[in-house]
Amino acid sequence: MNRLAIIDRSAFAPTLPFTGVRAHLLHAGLIAAAVILPAVAHLTGAPVRVLLPMHWPVILAGIVFGWRAGMLAGLASPAVSYLCSGMPFPDMIPGMTIELACYGFIAGFLRERTHLSAFVSVLIALVVGRLALLGASFLAAPASLSSVRHLGAALLPGLPVAVAQVLTLPLLAGWWIRQARRS
Repeated sequence: MNRLAIIDRSAFAPTLPFTGVRAHLLHAGLIAAAVILPAVAHLTGAPVRVLLPMHWPVILAGIVFGWRAGMLAGLASPAVSYLCSGMPFPDMIPGMTIELACYGFIAGFLRERTHLSAFVSVLIALVVGRLALLGASFLAAPASLSSVRHLGAALLPGLPVAVAQVLTLPLLAGWWIRQARRS
């Protein structure tokens, strides 16, 4: 008998399977967190452009459950948040949706399919997502000095938090995946 045939290959996968009721409920919880965290930040006056509260759960969905879950969380979160809280403003929804979908997709794809480390996957996802936001912004409005200033004001304050995301989200995802495999 082939020894490899009795090994559970899912135990070695870098992400959890995005199947079953439990996975979908946890994924819905991440989307809910992507709606609740920004709402709490707005209510308390916390700087959302600095804290990026919607980004954390979306990236986490990608590195825990893979590209499908990450992309879905990124696509759904801005619209669900707007329907629940009126934020983000309607003109920001398309760019944020593209940005967040890229974060979730790239982080999940790199982790699930290429088996890159979660740290590298998050870092690359953050760069690609920001480039996607820049591209969407420039396609939506012709480049001008004021639009370049606006993008700088929107992107630069989040850099320290992006570093925190690269350092902490992979650790949280690793813990989550280990806990799920034990149960």
